[in-house]
Amino acid sequence: MQRIRLRYTKRGRLRFTSHRDFQRAFERALRRAAVPMAYSAGFTPHPKVSYANAAPTGTASEAEYLEIAVTEYRDPAVLLKLLDESMPDGLDIVDAVEARTSGFAERLEASHWELRLDGVEPQEAERAAAAFLAADSVEVQRQTKKGLRTFDARAAVARLEAGPARQGESAEPAPARVGHDRPGPGPCAILRLVVRHLTPAVRPDDVLSGLRATADLAPPVPVAVTRLAQGPLDEETGTVTDPLAPDRDATPVATAPGSTA
Repeated sequence: MQRIRLRYTKRGRLRFTSHRDFQRAFERALRRAAVPMAYSAGFTPHPKVSYANAAPTGTASEAEYLEIAVTEYRDPAVLLKLLDESMPDGLDIVDAVEARTSGFAERLEASHWELRLDGVEPQEAERAAAAFLAADSVEVQRQTKKGLRTFDARAAVARLEAGPARQGESAEPAPARVGHDRPGPGPCAILRLVVRHLTPAVRPDDVLSGLRATADLAPPVPVAVTRLAQGPLDEETGTVTDPLAPDRDATPVATAPGSTA
């Protein structure tokens, strides 16, 4: 079998799709594109698709990953084009590379998130970020399948920065915000944070809960959240690097028209 790793996005209104919604759309795209999928054994065979660390429902993302196994060789660039054309707008396949290395899931060590806080003064966001970073620990609670869990949100945050939204800046690329509820006039702050993938997982809304607890930061409208990247974490700089790089070095990159790596 040939294994191919894909990067895909969730943009615009499609950020509200659940992981299961995406799975159904992707499996339909595989059939439309006539991809020669490998199937699992057993009474109800399923196409061999492995998903890695999907973003929560309601958040946009520029960096979701999956891996497929095919029974016949396919050029990743050609496969990318066929699959992207078969997916709904907003669920876009933007990168493809042949898998030549192991341990891909382990390379997804952290995520880089951007949060747009409409109605929040940049100075208020900066003050809250400083208070959060100065704390030794920030305990937050979240309801999980196993009940109410309490955990330290501060330990997972490798970097947190706050500032004003630049003219025309949004938590998603401009075309992706078509159809969004437009924020009214007023202040707007942008938070950028790098969060380690720990157990239990710390999500952007957990960090927002921590900012509320440490600095009483409470945005008046829902926060627009976008995952910009996920992959290996450079602890020295607090940046997230490309998880496909080891495979990319051994096989040509395939990028959809108009996208950026």
